[in-house]
This record gives sequence, structure tokens and C-alpha cells, in this order.
Amino acid sequence: MNTSWRTASLVAAAASVLVLTTACGQDSATTPASAARNIGATAAADDYGSPGGAAAPGTGNGYGADQGTASPAPVTPAGELTVAGDPELGDVLTDGSGLTLYRFDKDTADPPTSHCEGDCATTWPPVPAADATAGAGIDKAWLGEVRRADGTRQLTIGGWPAYRYAKDVNAGDVNGQGVGGKWFALAPTGRKAESSGLPGLSVRKDAKLGDIVVDRNGRTVYRFLKDQAWPESVSRCTGTCLEKWPAVGPVAAGDTKGVKKKGLMPFTRSDGVRQMTVNCWPVYTFSGDKAPGDTNGQGVGGTWYAVSPDGKAVGAPGE
Repeated sequence: MNTSWRTASLVAAAASVLVLTTACGQDSATTPASAARNIGATAAADDYGSPGGAAAPGTGNGYGADQGTASPAPVTPAGELTVAGDPELGDVLTDGSGLTLYRFDKDTADPPTSHCEGDCATTWPPVPAADATAGAGIDKAWLGEVRRADGTRQLTIGGWPAYRYAKDVNAGDVNGQGVGGKWFALAPTGRKAESSGLPGLSVRKDAKLGDIVVDRNGRTVYRFLKDQAWPESVSRCTGTCLEKWPAVGPVAAGDTKGVKKKGLMPFTRSDGVRQMTVNCWPVYTFSGDKAPGDTNGQGVGGTWYAVSPDGKAVGAPGE
């Protein structure tokens, strides 16, 4: 009886250790094998823009919505154009509200011509040219306009007519990417936005900071000293903080290079969203970094620091 009791105790103790290890700090984390997205981004739609899976062959109109089912959207000014970093597509052009701008393969850039009319223009509202201005990281020389068949003036980027997508609701949505095999997010030069080819997380040697972690867009990854790593990961960056410091979404363990594997895993934030950690520390990017290689977030408020490959806060007191 004593032997059986001791055996059961040892098994229970081993299970407890395994639970603690799994919570934070194991070497082989099980992470979904999907590309990382910063918190707030939504899953891409199918080929026809419907959120429930691929459309059957021969159905849909290729615009992302069925004929005659949508109502004309109100004309929304473009405002100041900005560059947003998408985890899969790299630098993507957005309007003043943060909505992604797209181009259509049936259009032409030289000369600029739009071939999206009627129901197409309901699903893909043309972006007005009147008040569009170039924000940081955008050369105003790429901005132009084209007169549409109805007499309105549409914004062009590098000659390509620019559109929004009716199913993009929140800033950062890219639900129109690849719809019908003809619609693609715009890069700041008018080209199709493309992935940088980097892993979800990797290491870059910075001239001042040494080896630091970057995301798949080459943007610096940061830690917040007010966060917690042990005994469980806790983010204390919420609300407006997340607008300035977007949380890095889950990254598959196999989609990293040079980053210490122990403690490399996602956790569930208090708002229910999954966020990535390095050595159990929650990680973020900085909205003030406008291009790959920027480290404008380093030392901000004495609480934000770039992350080393082993999860340390580079240059932070006591690190």
C-alpha cells in the first residue's frame, strides 16, 4: 500500500511539473502553423470574398459579392495615406481610416484606366482623389488620378486605380487580398504588396543594439518592462497602449530563425486574444517605426526595449 501511494504521489508531482513547464518555458511549443498577424487583423476571405470557405466553381462574379446583393457605399474621402505593416504582405497602403487599398488586375496603369463599374464598384468602392495626401513613407510623386466613366476622379498609385473592399470593416483588415485571383493590396509604389520572405520571427544585427528580434516585415520587436513572464505570461499593455504597441500574434515554432526556442510560445491575453512571447515575455512592434530597421521604440518611457534572441530587454536597467 505504501509503495502504491508513493508511486501515485510521484506521478502526480511529475504531472504538476509538466503543467508548469507547458504554461511557460518548454522547448517544443505547439503553435498553430499559420503566419503571424498583429492583434486586430482578421482571417482572409475565400476567392470570392465570402467568409465561409471557397465558392463552388462557376459561382460568384469574381468581384467578391454576388450580383445585385450590395448597396452603393457612401463616398469616403481618402485623407492622409499611410503605410501599415502586414505580417504576411509587408508594407501595405492604407487610407486615413487605416483601411487597406487595393488594385485590380483588369485595370491598367499606363494609361491609368479603371475597368471596375456597376456591381464591381459597389463591392470595391473607388477611392476619391480629391483630398488624398501622402503621409510618412509615401512619395507624393506616386499619387495621381484618373477620370472614371461617371465623371468622378479616382485616386491612382503608381498609375493603378485604388479601391477599398466592402468586407474590410476594421483598420488592418486585408480580406480583399487575392479575391478572384485579381484583387491585391497596394504597396506604397503601386505594386502588389508582397511578403518580405522573412520568417515570422528572426534575428537582425543592429549597429547600436547588437542582435535583436524582428518580425516577418523586418520590424523591431519590443518588450514592456511592466509585463510579466513568470509564473505565467501577462500583458499590461491594453487599450490605447495597443494602438501604439501592436501585440505580435502567434508564430509557429518552425517559422522562426535564431530565436531561443525555450519559452517561445503564444499565450492568451486578458482580452482573449493570443499573443506571442519570447522566453515567455509578451512581444510587440512599435507604430512609430515606419520602416524595417527602425528602432524608434528603444527606451521609450524607460519601459520599452528591443528584444534579444534570448528574450532579454536590450539596454534595459538590470538586464
